[in-house]
Amino acid sequence: MNDPTNDPQHHSKSNAKNNPKPKPQSSTRPSLHSTKPVLFACLWIAAYVVLMSAANGVSNALGIQNSGTAIVGMVLTLLLFTWIHKHQLETTYGLCPSQVSAHRLLYYIPLIALCTTNLWFGATLNASPLETCLGVVSMCAAGFLEEVIFRGLLFRAIERENLMRAIVISSATFGIGHLVNLLNGNAESLLSNLLQVCYAIAIGFVFVVLFHRTGSLRACIVCHAGINSLSLFANPATQTPIRDIAASLFLIVVSVAYAAYLWRLSSSPLRP
Repeated sequence: MNDPTNDPQHHSKSNAKNNPKPKPQSSTRPSLHSTKPVLFACLWIAAYVVLMSAANGVSNALGIQNSGTAIVGMVLTLLLFTWIHKHQLETTYGLCPSQVSAHRLLYYIPLIALCTTNLWFGATLNASPLETCLGVVSMCAAGFLEEVIFRGLLFRAIERENLMRAIVISSATFGIGHLVNLLNGNAESLLSNLLQVCYAIAIGFVFVVLFHRTGSLRACIVCHAGINSLSLFANPATQTPIRDIAASLFLIVVSVAYAAYLWRLSSSPLRP
């Protein structure tokens, strides 16, 4: 009888069991989003500002208001939304339902009040129907992009280390970023642009607190898009510095008061 220990096939099978083949290592590299989230957010901010500013120049060159910004805005919106959906980050970046019931959020009445200020002193059609439609598309895209970039990407990235710092930086950069309107020639005056920076910081503050408390950006996006879109119908003939200051103070007071109310929700359960 042959000794199985002398059988070459036996040795090969034994070696195969004792020395299994090493598994191939994954070639997937950590993404910039996961390794350097703050840098990732800043790159998105830079891309948004540069591309939308260039698109504004294209609109002026074509002689059709909002044509370039509408197209670029929709492309960036589609890219960012697709990326979030592909990586299943809807919950992380607030593209999900609120964790807090509407009645505990006062049915978002303060946000509705913020949207009305552009129509306080009359409304009018400031451009052709086509340009107005393009403007609404552009403003809605800006509302989505700015909320997801400043409140989603930037706030979430900094929040990991320091919550208060994340709130301050997200609000301040959002407001100060509106100085781009002055550089692009979109601001009506220096005063109006400085007022815009001030109330944008306040609105950014209430939006980021709302996001932090509810886990959702949906209401922020809708309100932001509403404020932007209704600004297209504001009547410039009835606007005065005093009225601009009054409206700005209203925006700041309501935003800060609502943010203070939302902040107190942390001491009680989120769900009713």
